[in-house]
Amino acid sequence: MAAALTSPFSIIRCVRHITASVDEETYAKTAAGSSETRGPTIFDKIISKEIPSSIVYEDEKVLAFRDINPQAPVHVLVIPKLRNGLTQLGKAETRHAEILGHLLYVAKLVAEKEGITDGFRVVINNGPTACQSVYHLHLHVLGGRQMKWPPG
Repeated sequence: MAAALTSPFSIIRCVRHITASVDEETYAKTAAGSSETRGPTIFDKIISKEIPSSIVYEDEKVLAFRDINPQAPVHVLVIPKLRNGLTQLGKAETRHAEILGHLLYVAKLVAEKEGITDGFRVVINNGPTACQSVYHLHLHVLGGRQMKWPPG
């Protein structure tokens, strides 16, 4: 067991994990500082097709596309096409109830389409402490492998 902890490969993996976590936290804190600006987010640019994406599902209200930095074999983001003040779940109001329900329903449709209905996870990061890096509400649909608990 001790050899495994001191092997060069396990040390490199550990350093990469720590570095990625610190970078993610720093990026999330920076993104939070500009979250209230009215400018388009990267998701707005994906919705308008200015930035290409691998679309999994689309209807008049939502868009679902593959994450460019997947954390599981299946990692799809589900976003509302109209932000309408819904930058994060903690900012949700009664007027957002319909789209919130639709986002969850589409997460289920994505899981079916991706063949992961036997087990998947839906994650919503809310704010910088949860490492939210894009202030346009989005759901992560993760699956295709055994999910561990607690998650992080």
